[in-house]
Amino acid sequence: MNEPVIYLDHAATTPAAPEALEAMLPYLKGAFANPASSHHAPGAQARQAVQAARQTLAESLNASTEEIVFTSGATEANNLALWGVARANRSAGRHLVTVSTEHPAVLDPCRWLAGEGYEVTFLQVDSDGMIDLQELERALRSDTTLLSVMAVNNETGVRHPLEQIGRIAREHGVLFHTDATQAFGKIPLDIQRCHIDLLSLSAHKMYGPKGVGALFVRSRDPRVDLQPVLYGGGHERGVRSGTLNVPGIVGLAAATTLAHKRMATDAQQLSQLARMLLDGLGEGVTDIFLNGSTDQRLESIVNISFPGCDSQALMMALPGLAVSSGSACTTSQVRPSHVLTAMGLDEDRCKSALRISLGRDNSADQIAAAVEQIVTAVRKLRSVSGS
Repeated sequence: MNEPVIYLDHAATTPAAPEALEAMLPYLKGAFANPASSHHAPGAQARQAVQAARQTLAESLNASTEEIVFTSGATEANNLALWGVARANRSAGRHLVTVSTEHPAVLDPCRWLAGEGYEVTFLQVDSDGMIDLQELERALRSDTTLLSVMAVNNETGVRHPLEQIGRIAREHGVLFHTDATQAFGKIPLDIQRCHIDLLSLSAHKMYGPKGVGALFVRSRDPRVDLQPVLYGGGHERGVRSGTLNVPGIVGLAAATTLAHKRMATDAQQLSQLARMLLDGLGEGVTDIFLNGSTDQRLESIVNISFPGCDSQALMMALPGLAVSSGSACTTSQVRPSHVLTAMGLDEDRCKSALRISLGRDNSADQIAAAVEQIVTAVRKLRSVSGS
C-alpha cells in the first residue's frame, strides 16, 4: 500500500479546520435561507449569522463591522480594491503604485488599468525581495490615488513593513491597499496602526473554506469611495452585488477565531519545523539557496533553489510530497517565477526553485521524511545532469 502524500503546499491552500466545517454545516442544511430575505425568520437567522461573522472579522483587524465587504475570495477583493478605487477617484488622479512581486490578482488588474489610460508604477525589489521605502516615497505623486503592497509574498514569504508603508502613504494623502491573503490569521494585522485603507483576505489560506473572502474598506479618516465591479441587487451596501455565501462566511469567521487563538502556538511550531527543514537540507546537499529575506519573512513559506535541478523534474521525482515551484495560480504555465526574476536571481536559480509551505498539521516526522526524499532526489538529478 502506498504511503500517504505529505502535504507541504499550505501557501496554495489549507485543509478546512474541523471547527470551520462544523460551524458551516447548519447553514448547508436547515438554516439555508438567503440573508437578503430578512423579512421572514429563516432569512433573519441567516442575516444574523452573516452579521456575527462580520463582527468577528472586524474585531480581528481593529475595524468596524460596516467596513467588511464579503467577496468570493481574495482575487475578487483585490480587483474590487484596485478597479473600485481607480474608477471612483479618476477625477483626482489616474496614477497607481504597486510592486513587481505582487500576486497576479494585483498585477493583472493594474495592467488592465494601464491599458485603459491609467498610469501604473511598478516598484522593483532587491535580491531579498524587499522594496526600498525611499524609492516608494519618491514614486508617490499629487495624482497618485492608490498604493498597493502585499503583506506577505506568496512565493517567498517575504514580509513588507506595513506600518512604515502606511505612514508614508498617509503623509502623502494616498490610499493604501494591502493583499493580506498570506498574512491574515498568521500574523497580527491592525488597520489603524498600519494606516491601511483597504485589505484583502481569503478563507482557504487559513483553514477556512474555498470560495469566500473579504475586503476591508475604510469608512472614515479617510472614507474610501469604491465603484462596484459587480452590479445587480446592491448587496453589501451597494459595493458588491450577489447573494452571500452564508456557509462560507460562517466558515471564514470560525477559521478566523481559531487562527487568532492559535497564532502564537502555530508560529512557534512552524518556525521550529522550518528550521528543521532548512538544517536537514543544508546537511544533506550542498549548493542550495534560500530565496528571500532571512529575517523579514513568514517562516512557514520556504522557497529554496537547488541549482542543477529543474524544479519540474524535481517535483516529478517527489511523488510522496505535495510541493510547488511557485504560485498555485500560475504553475500551469511552466516558466520562471516572476517573483524570483524580479529579485534579479539568475536563470538556474529561478528554474531550480521549490516552494515548501508548512501548516499546523505537519509534524517533525513528516519534515524528516520530506528532507530524506528531497535530498535523495536532488542527488540523483544532479548525478544524471553532471552538476
